[in-house]
Amino acid sequence: MSDDEILDRLRADGLISSTHPTLTPFGGGVSSDVWRVDDGAHTFVVKRSVAKLRVAADWFSDPARLRCEFLYLQTAAEILPDAVPRLLSSDPDAPFIALEYLGEGFENWKSRLLNADLREADAYRAGAILGQIHAATRDRTEIAQRFERIDFFVQLRVDAYLRATAAKQAPDVAAAIEAEAHRLTTHRECLVHGDFSPKNMLASTERFVVLDCETACHGDPAFDLAFVLNHLCLKALFHAPRHIDFAPLIEALLTAYRGADPKHAAAVEERSATLLPILLLARADGKSPVEYLDDPKREVIRQFAPSWITAPSPTLAPLVFAWLARVRALTTNP
Repeated sequence: MSDDEILDRLRADGLISSTHPTLTPFGGGVSSDVWRVDDGAHTFVVKRSVAKLRVAADWFSDPARLRCEFLYLQTAAEILPDAVPRLLSSDPDAPFIALEYLGEGFENWKSRLLNADLREADAYRAGAILGQIHAATRDRTEIAQRFERIDFFVQLRVDAYLRATAAKQAPDVAAAIEAEAHRLTTHRECLVHGDFSPKNMLASTERFVVLDCETACHGDPAFDLAFVLNHLCLKALFHAPRHIDFAPLIEALLTAYRGADPKHAAAVEERSATLLPILLLARADGKSPVEYLDDPKREVIRQFAPSWITAPSPTLAPLVFAWLARVRALTTNP
């Protein structure tokens, strides 16, 4: 759709009313086009998924996955209204969604972490939100039906992260990753965000807001927990050889997650320990290598992850401790 077509659709949907509204492109990341819409005194955001993701490898996914994002935001708002942007659209099958604009007063959590602005409160809020959404949607028939489609999660996460990584590994490592890839397609327990990453979180004094949930599905909550822990581990590596201690953030996130769902947290953490080294390796060898690590740091991941991927029944605390110790060994000021 052209800019004019988008504006015409917004006008037809009653979302704009001024004579001369404007669309201003945001950086939409690898999977979406995002615009800021200024409609007189009213400002909001419009998002559209793209068919070919903006990475070096060929990576395609049906833009209809935006429906998953609409449904996730709608569902999460029923549980934690302030934890997601307010939906302005009403049609889950529209080619774009309109969202509340979160501007001044909000900072991106990824930017804070890359700038060594480590606030345990951010991690705690992220863990609490994740735990509460998992707990509130666990074993609910209507959630399973609403998020029955898992193909987008398979395309954008299982295939692009796990299977693409497995193809580059030794046979024993590849077999372990393939087994976990298969398990993720069959374990259906609660609402999973699928991209629970600091880049998709905005923090202000009053709110901590989760964005970009187009891979949402009814699946294994361990994926979300391992995914966010992976990003904290990667940020620790980014800062080396400068020592920035991420252990308090990881503990704050886990403490909040456990508190939100004490009955199931231990089992989720157990499965997360299997996923975490796989996701670490995926950000070196998958279809979406992390952009802020250079080749020597990616090699650190390649040296660390395989033995944990093939280890029988890894546990989370020793794994995280070993990773942070490995990162600390790179520092010049231990």
